[in-house]
Amino acid sequence: MKKIYSSVNIEERQKLDFRTGDTVRVQQKIQEKGKTRLQAFEGLVLARKHGLEPGATFTVRRMASGVGVERIYPLYSPNIDKIEVVKRSAVRRAKLYHIRDKAAKDIRRQMRNVRMAKEVEATEVVE
Repeated sequence: MKKIYSSVNIEERQKLDFRTGDTVRVQQKIQEKGKTRLQAFEGLVLARKHGLEPGATFTVRRMASGVGVERIYPLYSPNIDKIEVVKRSAVRRAKLYHIRDKAAKDIRRQMRNVRMAKEVEATEVVE
């Protein structure tokens, strides 16, 4: 007799083939006012931790309005309805934490350009 302790199909989740560097869409169940709806969070998988163990997690990062947003999901969470692989990419690292610094550097570069543009406008108005 097999006892089931979770509402998640564990075998199905173990067969999911997504890796670090893939872009995934996670359909998350959200309860509002007694109703349940699905909300999608699409982004880059930065890390997968603890393999296929019961405590396995994966980190997804996306840019929302110019701000980096990261979420850490348990692999076997009953709040996750579906995980879809949108895009695959080959990476040479197991953890892509350096992406955070890369994005921050790009933003700093853009801000530097904005500051210079404002200074140029101010000098033109004075003349």
